[in-house]
Amino acid sequence: MATINLGSIKFNWQGAYAGGTAYAVDDVVSYNGSSYVCILASTGNLPTNATYFEQMSSAGTNGTDGTDLTTTLTTQGDLVYRDGSGLQRLGAGTSGQVLQTGGTGANPSWGTVSSSMVSAYAETSTDQTVASASLVDLTGITVTVTPSSTSSKILIVGRVAGIPASGFGLAIIRGATNIFESESANEVYPVNQYEVNPFSYIDSPSTTSSTTYKIQVKTYTGDSCDFQSGGTSNICVVEILG
Repeated sequence: MATINLGSIKFNWQGAYAGGTAYAVDDVVSYNGSSYVCILASTGNLPTNATYFEQMSSAGTNGTDGTDLTTTLTTQGDLVYRDGSGLQRLGAGTSGQVLQTGGTGANPSWGTVSSSMVSAYAETSTDQTVASASLVDLTGITVTVTPSSTSSKILIVGRVAGIPASGFGLAIIRGATNIFESESANEVYPVNQYEVNPFSYIDSPSTTSSTTYKIQVKTYTGDSCDFQSGGTSNICVVEILG
């Protein structure tokens, strides 16, 4: 009848290899990150000696097929990424930064969200009487912006309020150029009724230089109009990044 050693019907984990320990068959040890099983009882023979041990598992190589991230990531907020040769650490950026990709074949990095988008606003409630069939400046409705890109668009919105004798019109002026003019001057409003004329326009100034926008107004056939009488007129410009 066969004899069975009940102590050897399973692997016996012995922990890290120690040169002074006597190892029996089926003892398992760890050595340099790998694990080995004893196949021939001995003392003082390294697990790499194939006469006495067989390798059960192999330690990976950092950055290739088994990275110990605890040695790569050292500080709270660290990130790990793959560069051309292996895994690398990207230290935490500064407050407010965002993670940016450099595209295929490039490493990620921290960057700052663009704050170059510009906007400006002007408002007036000061009464102004205009009696001119030609365009004149609406006092207090002028803004200046500096676009961050020549491909940017400028959204211009606002309102002109007044009490016209018959009707009024408006125009948006960039610098000295009339870029938009309403046809309201050809309309007839009820006499002495408060009217609000909203406007919106998207401009393409194609410049990164300081640019001024203002509103001009005119009245129907030169009749009088009391602008902002009991109300407000305003203009708001916002850059739309191209």
